[in-house]
Parts: sequence; C-alpha cells; structure tokens
Amino acid sequence: MNGDVANSLDSNTIGSLVTQFGTPLMVLDCDVVRQQYRALQDALPNVELHYALKPLPHPAVVRTLLAEGAYFDLATNGEVDLVQSVGVPSERTIQTHPIKRDSDIQHALRYGCTVFVVDNVNELEKFIPYRDQVELLLRVSFPNADVLADLSKKFGCKPEQALELITHAFDLGIRIKGLSFHVGSQTRSGDKYAIAISRCNEIMQQVTDAGLPVLSTLDIGGGFPVQYTADVLPISIFCEPIRQALNVLPETVRVIAEPGRYLVAPSVTNIASVMGQAERNGQTWYYLDDGIYGSFSGLMFDEAKYETKSVKQSNEVYSSVLAGPTCDSIDVISDNIMLPKLNNGDLIVSTMMGAYCSCTATDFNFFKKADVIVMGEETVFDSNSISA
Repeated sequence: MNGDVANSLDSNTIGSLVTQFGTPLMVLDCDVVRQQYRALQDALPNVELHYALKPLPHPAVVRTLLAEGAYFDLATNGEVDLVQSVGVPSERTIQTHPIKRDSDIQHALRYGCTVFVVDNVNELEKFIPYRDQVELLLRVSFPNADVLADLSKKFGCKPEQALELITHAFDLGIRIKGLSFHVGSQTRSGDKYAIAISRCNEIMQQVTDAGLPVLSTLDIGGGFPVQYTADVLPISIFCEPIRQALNVLPETVRVIAEPGRYLVAPSVTNIASVMGQAERNGQTWYYLDDGIYGSFSGLMFDEAKYETKSVKQSNEVYSSVLAGPTCDSIDVISDNIMLPKLNNGDLIVSTMMGAYCSCTATDFNFFKKADVIVMGEETVFDSNSISA
C-alpha cells in the first residue's frame, strides 16, 4: 500500500483549501498515516512499531498513531515535549539518540522515559548516576553502502565490541536489556535486516554463554522504503526475509522497530502557486511560492523523489523549469518538467512529501514556510494553532 495522498485531493478540494488558507500548503492526510501503519504492522505482525518522530514531528501524526496503538521513538528534548503534550504514556517511548547530554537524560527521565540507547564507553558511563532508573539498548553497527543514508557510519559499535561493552555495563551495575541497529534509510532489500538480526542473535547467545543477564529486546531500527520510484518492493514482500530471520530468535525476545519515513512520506501533498514566469533558453521558467529552501528541502538533503504535476491539465505540454521563490540560484525544483502553459496563480501539486520536507524547511529570504493543513481527524484545521 503506497497510500498516495494525491488520490484523495480532487481539484475541488484543492481549490477549496487554497481559497481558505492560501498557498503554499502542506496537506497532511491522517488516513494515509493509518494505512501505512497498518500495512507495516501486517508485514511485521509480532513487532512493536515505535514511530520515529524525526521525519514529521507533528501532533496530528502522534495522535493518529497513538490511537492505532503505536509506540514512539524519541531522540531530542523537543520530541519528548511533543509526545508529552499529546498525552503519550511515557512507558510507550524510548530515547534512542546514541549521544546525549546529561541534561537530555534528565529531561527524558522527568517525563518517565527510562529506556535509552548507547554505543560506546563514554556514553555508557553517563548513566552511572541513573543506573537504578534506566535500561539500555546497545546499538551495533552494520554498514550498508546500498542505502540512501548509511546511519552505521555515524553510530553503533562493531559487533565484536558488543560483549566487552555489555560486560563493562554489568560491572558498573547498569542493565543492558538488549541490542539495536539501523541498516539505513530507504534500504533496498530486507536481506540487510536479516543479516543484522542473525548477527545480533549470535551476540545475545555470547552474552548468555558469558553468564551475563539474558538480553530480552532487539530493536531492528527503521529504514523501511517507500515508493518514491517504481522499483521499490511492496512492504510485505520487502519484510519477508525479516520475518524469517525473526522466527529464529528465542520466543522470549521482544522485537521493536523504529519506522519513520514509511509511515508519513505518502501522507502529505504540497500545493504551491505560480508567482511569475519568464522565457529562458527555450523553456518557460515558473517561479513558485515554495521551493528548495522551503518544503522541497528534501531535494537537497534527502534525495527523495516527489511526483509533481499541474492542476491545470492539457494535451499540449512543454519542457519547463520549476523554481522556488528565493533570490538564490540553486533554488530550482525541476529543470526539465513537462507542463502545459500556465498562468500566474495556477497551482502545482507534489506528492510523497511527508518525510523530511516540513521539518527541514526554512524561512530563508523571509519567504514563510508552507502552512500544514490536517485532514482525516475530526475536522480540517490549520496546525499553526496547535501548541506542541
């Protein structure tokens, strides 16, 4: 289930939203979030899904997923504050940033979050003052060159270091309750997870053989791919090797995951309008009121692919350029897109923009960020009125 939100926005709905709220807009459809959550839960039926807030830290997403029974993966004090404000019970959260300040640990503990992630001795020893309050997951690195973002380059201990770190934690009186890993974003194959799960299973057995407390939790991270392009596997097929690998684990092991992009990427549609136009080198340049420094920031930071179309339809289309509103020359969304001849004020719609778009947008050049409009809750409303 790809859940392309554009299917739920006909031209009348788009026009109504623009009349009411103006442009640019980011339209968040909570029904799509629900669909994505249920699809992943069906693909990983015995795995607790902890939504990683980073790609879209929006209260409506948190509320929607909480109602679905989700758990939450937090990495910063702001994310702690957001889930607390929405009423997420602290026992449904973990704090997974491998590198934390002492104040970050204290902030999470005041909320009631007691499960943290470490990946080195320095980080482990930060928990000495809190050893009676916390349980830790040790993050293990499994480098993966075949991904959009290889997070194992920045975090995680080598598998052969795990037993030594767990032994050191035991000597300090700190409980390591399990292992975690992250194979990277937009992973192409579930086989990468299966390899990591198998290696973690071996580490768990090493811990038991060493006479240390049994590890009871395995966090398989995120990275589940969404269909920016047609070559991405359907989620059930993608997860088949993961399910097979998990079946080999002892039945006593609790398995959790940290999906982010997969749950929210298809849930947001961008609506922008043409501010002006010019003929340059045989192409029409259309300047929109949103761009690279705004909602399309993922084109720079995330290498994601968005489907972009004109609301105005015609059989006659021409090679065109879509540019953002700022005075910076890199602010170009697409330098070769086939579009009909557009007028100032015509609308451009882009889908698959729920992950790493709003959260990385800026107000550079004092062009305001797109307002986020929520659909699929009880009413349609402007999220700027929500206190988070």
